[in-house]
Amino acid sequence: MSQPAINIQPANPILTVNNIEVVYDEVIQVLRGVSLAVPEGDVVTLLGPNGAGKSTTLKAISGLLKSEDGEVTKGDITFMGERIDNKNAEDVVRSGVFQVMEGRRIIEDMTAIENLKLGAYTRNDSQINQDIEMVFNYFPRLKERTGLAGYLSGGEQQMLAIGRALMARPKMICLDEPSMGLSPLLVKEVFSIIGQINREQGITMLLVEQNANYALKAANYGYIMESGKIVLDGTQDELLNNEDVKEFYLGGGNEERKSFKNLKSYKRRKRWL
Repeated sequence: MSQPAINIQPANPILTVNNIEVVYDEVIQVLRGVSLAVPEGDVVTLLGPNGAGKSTTLKAISGLLKSEDGEVTKGDITFMGERIDNKNAEDVVRSGVFQVMEGRRIIEDMTAIENLKLGAYTRNDSQINQDIEMVFNYFPRLKERTGLAGYLSGGEQQMLAIGRALMARPKMICLDEPSMGLSPLLVKEVFSIIGQINREQGITMLLVEQNANYALKAANYGYIMESGKIVLDGTQDELLNNEDVKEFYLGGGNEERKSFKNLKSYKRRKRWL
């Protein structure tokens, strides 16, 4: 069945994903007609259970599918008016999109500064050292860590991964599970800095996150994905106040409901799909 219409179509989205399908190994279809739009300067979140296709959506945008034998077989992805679904990852970075991958993916046998400089590899200007100081302003803890990045804590590694993205001077950052493996206190700190970067640098953010409470509170708009499709979308307030979202993603909702499993299946088929 066709997915629900997007409630709000920004007049000039910086990113448009139009009805894409993604197949791995020429056989396994993961995305089944995904469409979304990201307004410039906003934070947009993509929520859903494990295996829904959220990370695959980010990899399709970032040009990382080829490294995993995946490809966009239908639809198109446009960034700043230019199609990027046929570009490799390096060219997508040059276009202005940088992905912070799930699990950080820092280079453990390099120092923090060397990791940051690696983020600037597509640049050819004299402002790299200045931007390293800018990263240290957001993450002062990193300036104190002079050893190998592999010895950083999980939170510090996540900060380094975000800082490395900033070094590319991107117009949009795709963040994949920035809270994974972090303590509640560090999750709060990381999301606070993400919001600060968005406000101060004007960088557009597309956020995939299991912690729906933090993700929705950080975002202007959100999409919920299940089984490779967008099943619901709305503004921050619309999703935070949606009874199904409260129950299935925020841990609230109608207390009189008895069977989570049966109602979940029934409600989604009838109401969302």
